Amino acid sequence: MDDNMEGAKASRVRLPVLEGTEDDKPQPEVARIRLKLSSAGGTGRVRSKTIAPKKLTREEKKQAAELTYPEDVIRPRTREECRTATRPCPFVSCSHHLYLDVNPESGAIKLNFPHLEVWQMAETCSLDVADRGGITLEEVGAILNLTRERIRQVEVRGLHKIKTATGDELGLPPER
Repeated sequence: MDDNMEGAKASRVRLPVLEGTEDDKPQPEVARIRLKLSSAGGTGRVRSKTIAPKKLTREEKKQAAELTYPEDVIRPRTREECRTATRPCPFVSCSHHLYLDVNPESGAIKLNFPHLEVWQMAETCSLDVADRGGITLEEVGAILNLTRERIRQVEVRGLHKIKTATGDELGLPPER
């Protein structure tokens, strides 16, 4: 039994965390989450954090409305421009960025890695991961901060949607 547990722990995928400089000051909530992670031994997975628009204060909404995109920053417009850009990618508003997700219906923001800053992430672009080719469910889970089982569920659901939309078997082996 102990050998199985050690084997399961050894197969876990750990992505490297890039260190920031001493001047990098995390937000208070991020610091609290990091403290919680370090006190757990650093082996646990930190759950994502969702920020609902209804929970924002008037001051936060006012600050968000006043934000403007800097004119001197040129954002990549094509995949080719993006492929040669710096990594980690600083454009968290890109739909392919792994740092956060925005629910189009509710406007809720989900921070996939609340314990990390963008520059500390090992992978920041889902297109870079896709360009590398096939990877295991464990690796996808580590990149997206989800469990292997949840990744498997999403894969099955996506394949079912494709099969339903096209009426094709997709060349997959028969189900058992």
